[in-house]
Amino acid sequence: MSVAERPEEEKKEAAAAAATAAASPGLSLGPSVASPDEGVVEDLPLIDEKAVEQLTEGLISHYLPDLQRSKSALQELTQNQVVLLETLEQEISKFKECNSILDIDALFSEAKHYHNKLVNIRNEMMMLHEKTSKLKKRALKLQQKRQKEELEREQQREKELEREKQLTAKPARRT
Repeated sequence: MSVAERPEEEKKEAAAAAATAAASPGLSLGPSVASPDEGVVEDLPLIDEKAVEQLTEGLISHYLPDLQRSKSALQELTQNQVVLLETLEQEISKFKECNSILDIDALFSEAKHYHNKLVNIRNEMMMLHEKTSKLKKRALKLQQKRQKEELEREQQREKELEREKQLTAKPARRT
């Protein structure tokens, strides 16, 4: 049976079911005075199992392709979401790497700053070492010069004392 034939057959079966419902005098569509549960089983007409099966097949064949397309579309959407989530995680990790790279750059610039400070301190220490070396040499030379001057003064005093001794009158010896 083709898809085009099914709606016509479903219409015929629906019309037959409506005619059967109209033919039964106990079944009314309006409000009833009796309880809703009274005579439910007796009021229902006998339903043909083949008709129920055909109606079920028609209903399923009518909605099944749409449901299958929806299912495949949902699966595709789910796969796309998984891909998007993985891509987002990768992008997040890239941003984290960028932040860590910025931190590393900051550390390198700080290290460069401190390296320059160390180089300056080293140069100052070398300059101070040279100055102290020169000052030590000069101090040594001055000390040697002062010692030499003191030695010369001492020698000069001794010469003067000796000269004074020689100049002092000595009593003559009696002979």
